[in-house]
Amino acid sequence: ASGYYDLATPYLATDYTLNHLDLEPDLQQNIAVAHYAAGHMMYIHQPSLAQLKADLAAFIATALPEPPAQA
Repeated sequence: ASGYYDLATPYLATDYTLNHLDLEPDLQQNIAVAHYAAGHMMYIHQPSLAQLKADLAAFIATALPEPPAQA
C-alpha cells in the first residue's frame, strides 16, 4: 500500500515497478494492487482498514480453490 503523502512508500511507485516488469498478461492477472487513503498505515484509519479487510477477503476467496460439491 502507498499513500499520496507517504515518503516511505511513494504513491504509484508500486504501479510503476509492476508496469516495468515485462510480465506476460497471464502472469499480470495474478497481481492485485489497491490504494488506501491512509497509505501503508491503513490499519490506523478505520475506513481504510475496512476496505483492506474487504480487499483481503476477496483476494483470499479468489486464491482458494472451489470447495468440492456436496453429494
